[in-house]
Parts: sequence; C-alpha cells; structure tokens
Amino acid sequence: MHLTRTTILRDFQLRQPSDYTLESLSRTKHLSGQKLRKAAVLVAFVERSTGLNVIFTKRAAHLKHHPSQVSFPGGKCERWDSSVYATAIREAHEEIGLTQHQVELIGSLPELNTVSHFSVTPVVAFASPDYQATIDPNEVEEVFEVPADYLLHPRNLHHATFALKNARHRVFAIPYQRHFIWGMTAQIVHALQKQIQIYTASS
Repeated sequence: MHLTRTTILRDFQLRQPSDYTLESLSRTKHLSGQKLRKAAVLVAFVERSTGLNVIFTKRAAHLKHHPSQVSFPGGKCERWDSSVYATAIREAHEEIGLTQHQVELIGSLPELNTVSHFSVTPVVAFASPDYQATIDPNEVEEVFEVPADYLLHPRNLHHATFALKNARHRVFAIPYQRHFIWGMTAQIVHALQKQIQIYTASS
C-alpha cells in the first residue's frame, strides 16, 4: 500500500496529533516548566511520479547546534513571525529556497523540547514538486528527499532503550542510503508513523 495525499489529509483531519513516547522524552523532562526558545521545522511532502517524498537537509558542519546532522528545514521563531507556521515557512525559504506559495499547510505535531533548550513545533505541509532548492551554505550543506513509503514504514525505524541517571531513555534512528537520520528528527518521524498509519504490524 502506497502513501497518498488523501491518506495524509485524512489522518491529520480526523485524528488527534500523535504524541511522542515517554521514554524518548525523558532526556528533556528536567526542562519542563523552563522558558525555552520557540522554534519550528517544516515536514514537507512532495508528490513525485514515483510517489510521495519528504524533504530533508543536512546541516552545515560549522553550526553551533547539531552540526552536520540530518534535519527538517527550520529554526527559531523571531518576534516578527505571526505563528510557528510562519516560522517554518520563513526558515524553509531562507534555508532551501521554498517560497510561501509553494507550501500548502496541513497541520502540526505536538511541541518537542530539545536538549539545546528549544521547544520545536513540527509543521506538516505539501511542497510544490516544482520547487528548486536554493541552499544557504551558512546553514545547509545539502538538500535531499526520502520516499515517504520508506520513511514511514516501522521496519526502517530502529530504536534502542538505555538507562541513564535512574531513567530509561529511548532513541530512534533511520538509515537511508548514505544518510543517517537520528535525534529529534527521528523522534518526529516516529510520531508521523503513529499519525499516518498506512502499515499494519505484519506489513
């Protein structure tokens, strides 16, 4: 079964946004109640002839936070942003050249706190297949797409649980070709898998 535009719209309109597993949130539990910087990322689906893809970036190696990691386009909210949706679109434009009229918003997933003291909202959208990536080398090293059918299949998402300071922590990772998706980005993918359920346990 292939993921379709209709499936995504249905699962975001008819179902409450999926939350993150408690064990994956334990690393940032101590930040609860603290004042965190607001941020947003854009989880953008693109319709291709082979099916839906999802846009990812590889962050520049010189960045202070999460250098060289695979991530969704995004960044911190600025005072002139009207909403987290506006932040996600602005950052995607600055980082990879997506324009506002090339983005069709769908919804969002719950905020996710990070160890770098940000509260990140994943904004889900469709991006025009006609977009041409224009990279800002100050922030992004590379733009690439991953087939959504691969990304959202549970068998491709690996996880491990470990104990640290009397708490159990769960981490996720997805290998794709020469890329390795992990950390907060993989947590968001796990929530997407729960939100958009196109596979059964036996798939």
